Amino acid sequence: MKRHDPRSKRRLATLIIVLLLLVVVFFYGLTTGSVHISYQEVWQTLTGHGNAMSDQLVLNLRLPRLLIAFLVGAALAISGALLQGVMRNPLADPGVIGVSAGGGFVAIVLTIVFPEMASYVPIGAFLGAFGTALLIYLVAWDKGVSPLRVILSGVAINAFITAMTSGIMVLYSNRVQSVISWMTGTLSGKSWYHLNLIWPYMLVGFILSIFAIRSSNVLLLGDDAAKLLGYRVELHRFFIIMLAAFLSGIAVSVAGLIGFVGLIVPHIFRLIIGNDYRYLLPMSALGGALLVAFADTGARSWFGSIELPVGILLAMIGAPFFLFLLQRGRVTS
Repeated sequence: MKRHDPRSKRRLATLIIVLLLLVVVFFYGLTTGSVHISYQEVWQTLTGHGNAMSDQLVLNLRLPRLLIAFLVGAALAISGALLQGVMRNPLADPGVIGVSAGGGFVAIVLTIVFPEMASYVPIGAFLGAFGTALLIYLVAWDKGVSPLRVILSGVAINAFITAMTSGIMVLYSNRVQSVISWMTGTLSGKSWYHLNLIWPYMLVGFILSIFAIRSSNVLLLGDDAAKLLGYRVELHRFFIIMLAAFLSGIAVSVAGLIGFVGLIVPHIFRLIIGNDYRYLLPMSALGGALLVAFADTGARSWFGSIELPVGILLAMIGAPFFLFLLQRGRVTS
């Protein structure tokens, strides 16, 4: 007799709810802004029967920004879920261990120290995040790498990079204004150009994350158990950390330093559907896409004529929520 999984119905219900919310947020994001467009006008525009104004607002401004928000949110959530699994720590996150800071540092140097190279910010941010992850791994290496050593090395390197970033901003204080919004995380001004720039890399990262599902589940058992099952623990851990850095770096390259997505989203779904990465990873991707798209729509439409960077709004939402989970004892290991 086949054993019934008591969480299967909960997983299915969660998937349906998140997919429905994604559809709602998609149309909400296309209709909402400084100029309101009705759902009927949005539908006419998407089917090729819109007027010039709705075509401009929906197809050239809101749609690419919304799609970028989906991709960035999914990438950050997957990155956080992978790091939390491989570190066996619910607080592991691209921002916590310094990966995002590395990408941000390179982007800021290119923007305010070498402004003539500002067009290389996306690739620079990606290489900075990827290089920082590699540096963390090398520093943590001592006849192998333990999750604790990676986290401690990441925290130290994060502090060092943050200090260097602050130093650069002080030395070039007359140019800081150009990177403030990027430092807080923003999707303002993003277009089809930025979407075409990142989606091939995102696709590669999403495909590779499928191959990380089994390894992530095995590593949750602990290094000794994984070795008994025949896994080359260090190789798999290195692959997962580099993959998480790759996804985080691509997100940082286009959206800046957006925090809390990789920390909060996987943790929420872990509480709802469990630790099995066959379900946790895709649900985290959908949840991250939903959260960033919703927050970005709110950031550009809830505060009148002021457009708030999405990273600020996410921090305002994420920090209290995480403290609530902590207070309720729901932050699990």
